[in-house]
Amino acid sequence: MELLQDLNWRYAVKKYSKESVAEDKLNFILEAINLSASSTGLQPYRLFVIDNVALKAKLGATSFNGQIAESSHLLVFAAYNEVNTAHIQEMINLTAQTRGIPVDSLEGLFTTMDAYFKSRTQEQNKHWAEKQTYIALGTALIAAANVRVDATPMEGFDADLFDELLGLKEKGLHSTVILSLGYRDAANDFLANAKKVRIPLSEMITQVK
Repeated sequence: MELLQDLNWRYAVKKYSKESVAEDKLNFILEAINLSASSTGLQPYRLFVIDNVALKAKLGATSFNGQIAESSHLLVFAAYNEVNTAHIQEMINLTAQTRGIPVDSLEGLFTTMDAYFKSRTQEQNKHWAEKQTYIALGTALIAAANVRVDATPMEGFDADLFDELLGLKEKGLHSTVILSLGYRDAANDFLANAKKVRIPLSEMITQVK
């Protein structure tokens, strides 16, 4: 029941105060993101955490979203440009190490996954990786609300600029979605005290029995 209270409390903050997010709360959110669901467990993305004031200003210079520069921390979800055999092998090795089992015992899983991603185009796999970042984004929003840290998910940013300033191309990544973290400036955010608007459950939900 407390989760519903957390979700009702949160909203996409438009104006942030100058208060910084404490390290323990930031780490809680980051750990939650790492525990997020991911298809095949591959986690085909990486997360960049930015608190450098000058860099945030550069990243937000061409965007209408002032939250980029104003945030305490900016999270950049960057998806893989491709899904290749090396990525799959790394996941298989990590699984074997974590669970204390021989790598050879996962040969069937490796073969199946490798064949599947090779059967698809690079563009298809890139799009799949991008969609996985949104699952992690959802987890981040819930985790932030749980510790009463405000957050704003955004697509309105210059992806090419982000990729350039963060050197993502060289890392085989591209920026997909971003999330600002901080604390609402209630006095100057017109949505701070507004009621949450949601479609009634009776209209949203269709139960099929």
